[in-house]
Amino acid sequence: MKWFRNPIAFTPLPVTIITSTVYLGLIVALLVIHLVVPSAPSNPTPINGVNLTEAWHDLQSLTNGFHPYNSHRNDEVRDWLLRRIEAILGENGATHAGLNIAHGSSTASHDASASAEESTDVVIFNDMSSNVTFSSKSLSVYFEGTNIIVYVRGSDDEEGDWWTSYSRPKGPGGVLVNAHYDSVSTGYGATDDGVGVVTVLQLVKFFTTPGNRPKKGVIALLNNGEEDYLNGANAFCVHPIARSRFLKAFLNLEGAGAGGRATLFRSTDAEVTRFYGGSKYPFGTVVSGDGFKRGLVRSQTDYVVFDDILGLRGLDVAFTEPRARYHTDQDDTRHTSIDSLWHMLSASLTTMQGLTGNTGSMFEGKNYGNGKSHNGSGSEAVWFDLFGRLFADFQLRTLFALSVTLLVVAPILLIVIGLLLYRLDKLYMFSFSKLHHHAEGDDSVPLQGWRGFFRYPIIFVMASAGTVGLSFLITKINPFIVTSSPYAIWSMMLSAWLFVVWFLSRAADFVRPTALHRAYSLLWMFMGGWVLLVFVTVSEDRFHLAAGYFMVFYFAAIAVATTIAFVELFRLPKRLDYAEEYEEHSRGDEETVSARRESMSSRRLLASGTDSTDEQTEDNGGEEIGHEEEPTESTSLLRGKKASTFANYTSTAVTGGSDQSEEVLEESKRDRVYGDEQPWSYSLPGWTWLLQFMFFAPVAIVFVGQIALLFVSATYQTLSDGSSALTVYILFAIFSILILAPLGPFMHRYTYHIPMFLLCVFAGTLIYNLLAFPFSDNNRLKLYFIQRVDLDTGINRASLSGAKYSYLEEVIHSLPSAAGQAIDCGQNSTRPDLIECSWTGLPPRTVPATHPQVPPHYGYAEWLFFNVSRKDNAAHFHLVGANTRACKIQFHRPISDLRVDGGADDRLFKKVSEEGAREVRLWKRTWGEPWDVHVRWETGGPEWDGKGLDGRVVCLWNDESRTGVIPALDEIRRYAPDWVGITKLGDGLVEGSKSFLV
Repeated sequence: MKWFRNPIAFTPLPVTIITSTVYLGLIVALLVIHLVVPSAPSNPTPINGVNLTEAWHDLQSLTNGFHPYNSHRNDEVRDWLLRRIEAILGENGATHAGLNIAHGSSTASHDASASAEESTDVVIFNDMSSNVTFSSKSLSVYFEGTNIIVYVRGSDDEEGDWWTSYSRPKGPGGVLVNAHYDSVSTGYGATDDGVGVVTVLQLVKFFTTPGNRPKKGVIALLNNGEEDYLNGANAFCVHPIARSRFLKAFLNLEGAGAGGRATLFRSTDAEVTRFYGGSKYPFGTVVSGDGFKRGLVRSQTDYVVFDDILGLRGLDVAFTEPRARYHTDQDDTRHTSIDSLWHMLSASLTTMQGLTGNTGSMFEGKNYGNGKSHNGSGSEAVWFDLFGRLFADFQLRTLFALSVTLLVVAPILLIVIGLLLYRLDKLYMFSFSKLHHHAEGDDSVPLQGWRGFFRYPIIFVMASAGTVGLSFLITKINPFIVTSSPYAIWSMMLSAWLFVVWFLSRAADFVRPTALHRAYSLLWMFMGGWVLLVFVTVSEDRFHLAAGYFMVFYFAAIAVATTIAFVELFRLPKRLDYAEEYEEHSRGDEETVSARRESMSSRRLLASGTDSTDEQTEDNGGEEIGHEEEPTESTSLLRGKKASTFANYTSTAVTGGSDQSEEVLEESKRDRVYGDEQPWSYSLPGWTWLLQFMFFAPVAIVFVGQIALLFVSATYQTLSDGSSALTVYILFAIFSILILAPLGPFMHRYTYHIPMFLLCVFAGTLIYNLLAFPFSDNNRLKLYFIQRVDLDTGINRASLSGAKYSYLEEVIHSLPSAAGQAIDCGQNSTRPDLIECSWTGLPPRTVPATHPQVPPHYGYAEWLFFNVSRKDNAAHFHLVGANTRACKIQFHRPISDLRVDGGADDRLFKKVSEEGAREVRLWKRTWGEPWDVHVRWETGGPEWDGKGLDGRVVCLWNDESRTGVIPALDEIRRYAPDWVGITKLGDGLVEGSKSFLV
């Protein structure tokens, strides 16, 4: 059999087996890498100075309750962290001092206790003084920080308490590692950001272990208040450590998911990224960083503060999935693992060792910006991992140079090869026929080189349109199914595209077989890839985006495969030689046919008395007339001698399939023609397809597959957040097409077995995706809770917000307190992509009543006290909330100036943006302390009515440390279906407000 004679021949069985094996192997490898977190070492102390068991126990202690900034549990966590740091330093025998020093207080103090002797290894800054006022768009924030800062002195650092001089210290500078120790009010914060916090603790332990002292100093920041508006990181910016310009680089540890691998989210430049690349299990791609850069990712991390405000160079490492557990009660140690902890810890340790060990000139140079560090500037980066073990990191301008080179060189190379083929008279592509000159006249010998030229774009467009059409269908019928069944969507998309391409390719090959199908398919892909690469190159140059790096490698692989398709044409005979051979065999066949007819007539006369059904034999070889040869893989799909149609070319005047090759080729050449393809294809090599496939397919699978899994896994559970379902499904379709596109040129050689199996897969997954319920206990629908209380009237409304009304209705109707109530639903005012439904909720008990039998609504008026006075276009607010340290003032018209008594003036921040502030958020570190807020507004303008200023004063309560504090939320958790997860809508779970007018 031909398979045994040539196991890599371009025939159905080898093509099917080899391509399927390569795809299956690479896709399985990518899935394993994406889904399976590398195992943590069995040794609890895998590195001197690191204790993995201790870190896991710390994580369990840290996350045994919700601990947002505005909660009493948050204070307990802070005290526990200080004790843990003291214990770690004591175990390592590190000399240390505890200081309380701040620049951002109204009386920036530094007393005699705020100093450290030259021999001190570690300084702990218990920062209970820094405060900051900053703005963003129509929002202003006043925040009093409670950060914990640990300074591990480097061997090359300046001795003494250099931070008191407010000037840049001597030495190479330091490196910041940051995590936030607050959680959201509805989550335990195991990965957001508990793993980051215990990683920082282990880094302090490592760098203070004897023998591990860093060359550069390490600043370990445990900030508080990240979840509410990156408040803790902003407060750190006014601390003397930050203002001294000691810091050069940073590593931010974060959680935007709830487990899995910690991915490199983004980085400032190629040089700092290189240090992360040295980790044993690097993971991530620059695509995520460009998503932040272009605003496609709406949430932010402390990275943006250190980068934009302080001008530091660094990296953002974070967990990114599963998003359904993010900010819910499933972000706990039960749903993460010690393997995930080790993945973040090991990568952080490698990165910090590299950053602190570099004392060269990398971080030298001025950074022209207000208050920014003088740490030079890096190069824009391109980075990605390969199979979770290797890491590529190079400059964006290198990618741009490669892109331009490919755009120019690749088409020129093909043109040159095409011209050489033309000069050698071997360019069968684009050739209808060849004119043959001989003594009897000129004959046009058919070549049929154009056959199949337009085939692949039609097939590609039809298959792709069908796949994208599935996106619209699922979005219309069952849009949330991807939340629990992303791999059912993958299976549907991949099987649909592959089956349609196979069916159309085989049908076209049956009707009009051509030996140039593969070459023309690759040529079309080359042209399409070239156009896409133009857009990618422009984005690299104009918008400094590196996310299209995969297209550069993708097109390079296409170019190699297409070049091979052109080069293999050199094996073809010259067109003139083929024309002469064609004419010679044609004339010989005519003489043979004429002689055969005469012989058969003579026999009929001699055998006139015999049975007319007797078998007659041919003169040459005694072969029986009408005998059919044994079917093989090269046998025509139609049985026997076919009728003359557009698909069967038996006449010598038209090129045909095997029938014609029998007439125009000798037997040794005829055996090398596949099926009914052009006779001149006998000389094409049968193994070059494998080179084309192996150059093209692995590149596409690895580069596109990695991005597809990361990007889709980070977005497929964001539909509950209001993300566009259609966008997510179209991403599935696009990535499916890009991954499978390398199979297109080879599908006409596929056997039917795998495509028919995929048809069954498509049918099953389509039915499932249309009909299955989209949520489960592990993949929950996320709903957003808030309860608003009008403290003037006593009216309270509990509300849930979500992306689809029917699910909200089902959940609310399951609540006993909502039975019989009219449910008010409409667009959420703060998140227009969500629907909000409210009802009269069970009264909250966030402020302890004077007597347990007194209904809570009788004490509403005591929850918030304020008075406001006005002078001209300025107003003074004095307010205090009971059992809270978070309030806000909302204005119906913007204010232009803001000052909070006790607040610091700092040139780094604008208190009010140019468009004015319609809301001022106030955060205090001490419970029950009042704020005195002074505001000013502009007179005149379109919004000025001469009546002064009006709005609402609001206080927030987040402390859900025990059952019964927020009964409405307790009721939802008790009665809502298991497939529902509750998270916070705003900064507070309960908001109590009073109106004002001055």
